[in-house]
Amino acid sequence: MKTLMSLNQIKAPIAEELKTFEGVFEEELRSQVSLLDTIMRFVVKRKGKQVRPLFIFLSAKICGEIGEMSYHAASLIEMLHTASLIHDDVVDDSMQRRGFFSLNALWGNKVAVLIGDYMLAKGLLLSLKNEAYNLLQISSNAIKEMSEGELLQIEKARRLDIKEEVYYEIIRKKTASLIAAACALGAASVGATEEEVERMHLLGEKIGIAFQIRDDLFDFGDGDAGKPQGNDIQEKKMTLPLIHALNTTDKKTRNYMVNIIKNENTNPKKIQEVTDFVLQSPGIAYTRQKMYDYQEEAIALIRAFPASEARDALEGLVRFVTERKK
Repeated sequence: MKTLMSLNQIKAPIAEELKTFEGVFEEELRSQVSLLDTIMRFVVKRKGKQVRPLFIFLSAKICGEIGEMSYHAASLIEMLHTASLIHDDVVDDSMQRRGFFSLNALWGNKVAVLIGDYMLAKGLLLSLKNEAYNLLQISSNAIKEMSEGELLQIEKARRLDIKEEVYYEIIRKKTASLIAAACALGAASVGATEEEVERMHLLGEKIGIAFQIRDDLFDFGDGDAGKPQGNDIQEKKMTLPLIHALNTTDKKTRNYMVNIIKNENTNPKKIQEVTDFVLQSPGIAYTRQKMYDYQEEAIALIRAFPASEARDALEGLVRFVTERKK
């Protein structure tokens, strides 16, 4: 297996652009409303690895010369991503985000929802202000897909009748759509051809699916994601290891496990029983292979672009997000 690049090595070809972006993004979030400005500073200080801006700038550099529109695209994707996380924390009643108190824990659900709405509107208005209608179309479609994915997951969680193809449709919409948008936005921001933008979108989709599959494995103790083992089972999320385990067992065992997930998902001992069932099944090995399949498909798409330092870094980023330990 190829040695993983560090995040600093991945960032190297676009280090100056990322440094500039931090100032641009902070300036975009400034407000004359005191409470809003305080919360925006809180948001900026607690930003994560900023993986999506990385995809934006690397995709842009592969397809052309990074310019002002690329910074607008990166700001847009960070605003949309942050808005979705804020709303997720409200929906999931989460009190923490990345090891800190969540926004809703500190300011309450009402303020959190309004801040999420504000950031969504701010991002879309940024595109209009710069007459970047192609960026607006790509990002608006991602928002629609994310909402559809969340609702499809909720619908299927109620019935627990999810098939593997439905699982892929959920994660394609819910998780992969925003990463696909980031890659496409990067290409579009430097005037790439329609074919290049489409290829970047497909690349981002493959990466996003592999990323979510990796997240599924965390729930069964594969790495340190900072979330309790069995958390997905407790929330009745039908992840790929569980789906495959259920599909490869006998009917009696399947019905027994589904009943636990439906009716006893708050009982730690019962959750552990389902977790052990999955760990003893072919589900983990099957899921890990699927993750690598999508990773390799993404890398093949990257290698269709001309060789460059940015292309190598993007390939490194693909490996980083799918083989991460947390």
